[in-house]
Amino acid sequence: MITQTAARRRACAAVAAALLLSACTIDDHHRNQGGDPPGPPPPPRATATPSASVDPLANCPASGVRIRSTGGDAAMGLRALGVELINCGGRPYQLNGYPVLWVLDEQRKPIILSVVNGAKEITSGFDQPPKPVTLQRGERAVATVLWRNLVTDSEVVATAGAYLTVAPAAGQPAQEIDPDGPVDVGNTGRIGVSAWRAATT
Repeated sequence: MITQTAARRRACAAVAAALLLSACTIDDHHRNQGGDPPGPPPPPRATATPSASVDPLANCPASGVRIRSTGGDAAMGLRALGVELINCGGRPYQLNGYPVLWVLDEQRKPIILSVVNGAKEITSGFDQPPKPVTLQRGERAVATVLWRNLVTDSEVVATAGAYLTVAPAAGQPAQEIDPDGPVDVGNTGRIGVSAWRAATT
């Protein structure tokens, strides 16, 4: 009698172990499928700016050029933002002058600023006059946008734009570029830009 009871206990234990093993196997097989709670989120990934992540020759705008920023630099209140124009069209593209800028607020409404060609009222070293530039497909021209984060009158509200658009010249279509931060011109009321020049390697 004792032997039969012990045998039945061993059999029940074996069946329970088999069921437990089967349950674990099914759970492992369906883990991370729909309906299961998600695991820990993946670590954050660095995201390139749209202008930097796009192949400059792919999906070329109708204008035949793509304009994008190359990053900013800030020191002692002076901001300098690189701008690059790439000829992604099928014919030569000519430039001779300054980029045309519009600074927009968070609602994408234009902010009234004085655009200084050559930036002589902001800093020195960017006053070279325009020269004719002809770009073949894949070639680039560059310019620099400059401003100072300067507040000289506490009674005047400081200005900080959220968006920046750039056109190759007056009357040409503008493209939005990444300003690499706010366009924080303080209460200076002005922003400067150098002339287009052919990019070196």
